[in-house]
Amino acid sequence: MASLPLHLRPFVAVQDPVNQYTPRDHAVWRFLMTALTRGLADTAHPVYLEGLARTGIALDHIPSIDEMNSCLAKLGWRAVVVDGFIPPAIFMEFQALKVLVIALEMRSVEHLLYTPAPDILHESAGHAPFLIDVDYAEFLQRFGEVGMQAIASQHDHELYEAIRALSILKEDPRTAAKDIAHAQARLAALAASEEKPSEAALLTRLHWWTVEYGLVGDVEDYRLFGAGLLSSLGESQSCRDDEQVRKIPLTVNAVETPYDITSTQPQLFVTRSCKHMSQILEEFAATMAARTGGALGLRKAIDSGVVCTAQYDSGVEVSGVISDMLCDAVGNVIYLQTQGPTQLAWRNKELYGHSTESHKEGFGSPVGLLKDFSRCLSQYTIDELKAHRIVVGESVHLEFLSGISVRGRLEGVVRQEHRNLLLSFSDCTVTTLDGRKLFQPEWGRFDMAVGGRITSVFGGVADRESFQLYKPLPRTATPSEQPDPMLMSAYAMLGDLHDAGLPLDQSQLQAIESTLNDYPAEWLLRVEVLRISSDLLPEALRARATRELDTLVVEPQHRRALALVFPEQLELA
Repeated sequence: MASLPLHLRPFVAVQDPVNQYTPRDHAVWRFLMTALTRGLADTAHPVYLEGLARTGIALDHIPSIDEMNSCLAKLGWRAVVVDGFIPPAIFMEFQALKVLVIALEMRSVEHLLYTPAPDILHESAGHAPFLIDVDYAEFLQRFGEVGMQAIASQHDHELYEAIRALSILKEDPRTAAKDIAHAQARLAALAASEEKPSEAALLTRLHWWTVEYGLVGDVEDYRLFGAGLLSSLGESQSCRDDEQVRKIPLTVNAVETPYDITSTQPQLFVTRSCKHMSQILEEFAATMAARTGGALGLRKAIDSGVVCTAQYDSGVEVSGVISDMLCDAVGNVIYLQTQGPTQLAWRNKELYGHSTESHKEGFGSPVGLLKDFSRCLSQYTIDELKAHRIVVGESVHLEFLSGISVRGRLEGVVRQEHRNLLLSFSDCTVTTLDGRKLFQPEWGRFDMAVGGRITSVFGGVADRESFQLYKPLPRTATPSEQPDPMLMSAYAMLGDLHDAGLPLDQSQLQAIESTLNDYPAEWLLRVEVLRISSDLLPEALRARATRELDTLVVEPQHRRALALVFPEQLELA
């Protein structure tokens, strides 16, 4: 963790693989991984099964993060565990750093086929295996880089909070039905909003239809590779019904298709290859404000209502809630304005003396070239500035081509690598061509960013260490009842008997019988009994476990999963 940026470290949780997961948790993992790997053997991308082994994901127990990292290091990646949902921008930043984010929790037996919250099976067994494919790994990292720059909106943040709240409520067996209904109604209302989707929202859709629910091949012959499909026993089977689930060739138009995380997908997109996905990603990235800059980029930032960064061609970065801009008759930005705490930076490092404390109320500055100056003011040497009567300690009058005028006493010039980045004035007045006052002397020091145009506008801040937008929320671990210690001991006993592979003595057989008697409704316990080799388990005991399992499991999807786990012993429809 020491190599991670400081602002990311608070999001990293600590895994205690020995004490954190119960023997029943490991039984759930075993059951699901057995069913998934067998069910996906012929339908998942061929890399999947090989990738599980090469990324440290065992089939018989929940992996530790150390096990995974010893394997991922060979691929140039690493993994960290986090506590449930983390902000999308933080998730993307981890990914850009080639760090795979793994949810700490393990889904419960009650949510065996689908969990409403992130869990370790989805995040590890769903995402990690394909990192052995260089093209996929590069695509995933690049997606993180692009996602870090996407401009989100206040609506996006509200939607994220609604999804997070609903997942926590659903995972808690003690939650009242009315509370879940209320949370679902709130989420539905937000999802039904007619607000124009932000860059971040559109990019999230592309992530969903590729990384989470992607198919690879063509519409007539495809394989599964999306993590959401690979970690879902139900949808990995149902998605192959071409009459019920449409298959659409992947284009950038996929960003126009919203998704519903609470239901199965009515359509899926098919990519030709990982390189094809990268092409689609770059096609979208070319339209983002980070690339276009200018008035169009600033307009996206203003509409978002959240903190964004505007970058001048000089390299100066202004991070804050961009509230307004002025443009000339042909659409060139001539002035920008933020409100609230604002940071000034250069090359993603905060400029000394220009933190959010220095600019608590906001920041405004002209954009453009000066009259009679042949190039951008940032490129002039100190001697050249003197030749134009721009001297520290003296009164200076700057006239921009736009007609904006800056008049005041120059108190200092901030320079980096032979560039003028900021000019600071006292007793300063800034006016437009028509006499509108943008800054007045009584407001204090006027810091003017130097630059001819806005080349990039992106979401978030320039220096993430000094201006931390996101902090970990209170722990999201689902409150649950303390597990029955006797039941957990029973699961542990059966696991040990299977691993030992030794003949069972009378006391061990009696212990198994007592366990089945004590927990007549625990179907997964019977699965664990049937894992014991048929050479070691008496036929009568095996027949009893099979019979009771057949009686207890009535849901069709669970029965199909059982048929995958026990293809010979059980004949379950």
